[in-house]
Amino acid sequence: MTEIIIKDNESIDSALRRFNKKVHQDGILAEIRRKEYYEKPFMKRKKKEATKRRKSVRSSLRALL
Repeated sequence: MTEIIIKDNESIDSALRRFNKKVHQDGILAEIRRKEYYEKPFMKRKKKEATKRRKSVRSSLRALL
């Protein structure tokens, strides 16, 4: 569970900004989106392979530069 401690004289806006940043860093929203619906195992494999291909293309392009 993500929590922040509000400091003395801290505005609600800055506390909310810190909370949103912490949630983003912890990857909570990404995990919720990922688990939003059931994904069949073959779709998981396809998605994983596609990510691998994208990463390898990016790394090969970086090597050329």
